[in-house]
Amino acid sequence: MLDPSEIYDVDPQVAEQVAQATADGSGPVLVHAVRGFVDAGQAGAAVAEHLLEQLPSRRLATFDADQLLDYRSRRPTMTFDSTTWSSYDEPELVVDLLEDGAGVPFLLLHGIEPDVQWERYVAAVRQLVERFDVPLTVGVHGIPMGIPHTRPLSVTAHATRPELVADHPSWFGAVTVPASASALLELRLGQSGHDAMGFAVHVPHYLAQSPYPQASLAAIERVQRATGLDLQASALVPAAEETRAEIERQVRDSAEIAAVVRALEDQYDAFARSIGRPGLLAPTGEQPVDLPTADELGAEFERFLAEQSDGSPDA
Repeated sequence: MLDPSEIYDVDPQVAEQVAQATADGSGPVLVHAVRGFVDAGQAGAAVAEHLLEQLPSRRLATFDADQLLDYRSRRPTMTFDSTTWSSYDEPELVVDLLEDGAGVPFLLLHGIEPDVQWERYVAAVRQLVERFDVPLTVGVHGIPMGIPHTRPLSVTAHATRPELVADHPSWFGAVTVPASASALLELRLGQSGHDAMGFAVHVPHYLAQSPYPQASLAAIERVQRATGLDLQASALVPAAEETRAEIERQVRDSAEIAAVVRALEDQYDAFARSIGRPGLLAPTGEQPVDLPTADELGAEFERFLAEQSDGSPDA
């Protein structure tokens, strides 16, 4: 492996601020929400955006994105204005130093997921974890799930030690899924003796392609409970309520969508009543509900939204 320290730069002044703020021996928590993997409802991306909007921040570390991205597979955007190229949406992968609502410092790793050199990138993040005595690393993102928006959101919690997620139910057995840089980071941190955990918020799959503030709110609340940080979760409530009202309006206007939601409610309620269930979609002792597939649900909801001509925002 090439030297991990050569793919990022640390601002020495901000590093000194971290050292001063954590002089009592308690290092800052690291929250990460890197874009590029599955993020239904933009749950993780909106968490990062929320934290940067609500809390003071300073740039601590900057990764060399030029070494980590495949531009031909994931092209950045540029703006052409009349006769000239006026701007470039430069990809970034960074670590910021933030302060929560009580002035407690923590770190936020955000930006675009590396396309290449995952092990080197993970080793680099581990160097930062060890340099700044990070006691806990926490990741967040959203995953599509066959649940209705009318029921409480559930969350899959995972960690490097079972004690870290003892208060969270396990929705799945052993499954094989595509890897992500964030999942690899958690795995490698655990193998090297560092505590790490993550929250995957279950987003109704008919809403997975649209911003879903309820998912971000659920993620923020879990991170707050796990870390003790004050992340100003209440600032997300108005957007969540507005989105909920818009979804309800669109459901009322479509008999097909309303039927889908009722079917999902029946399945969810059957699951909630079940005992000894092996997974979210397989309630024990109940007859399975004949539901449309995720693709069918998504296609129907997208068709409905496409037919709207009143200029109202998507759900």
